[in-house]
Amino acid sequence: MITRAAKIALVAGIALFYSLVVFNNLTDFDSNYQFVRHVLSMDSTFPGNRGLWRALPSPAFHLAFYLGIIAWEIVTAILLWWGAINLLRSLRHSAVAFNSAKRVPVLGLTISLLMWLVAFLSIGAEWFLMWQSHVWNGQEAAFRTFAVVGIVLLILLQPDAEGQP
Repeated sequence: MITRAAKIALVAGIALFYSLVVFNNLTDFDSNYQFVRHVLSMDSTFPGNRGLWRALPSPAFHLAFYLGIIAWEIVTAILLWWGAINLLRSLRHSAVAFNSAKRVPVLGLTISLLMWLVAFLSIGAEWFLMWQSHVWNGQEAAFRTFAVVGIVLLILLQPDAEGQP
């Protein structure tokens, strides 16, 4: 039961993280909007770099990207809370039932990983050259979150067996 409880707690911890991220993005909308605006505008990358043709200076693009990220975070939070509840409900059931209850949180953790890998580390850092900015560079935070979520996913994916602690 301890191993199962640990998996539930870790999934709930990531769900809480996403809930707070969404809360912050909605209650202080402009702070992270500015981050998205500067990354997409590429206005703090190296002067004269040859990738500036990729810049999206339009506020409509900035808002669409930011709202897309927030929607992605909301879906992730919902899936993770749903997954944690499913796991909790199956805590005292068979290993087969508990392993089956992992489907939703595995989906939530996977789309979380994809957000940080695709939206931040690939599109933001590489396509929009976020790595060149000293002020608007979210690579460390993106990698940190990617690593934490990845570790939780690996732990969750460990099969549960009957009689396991």
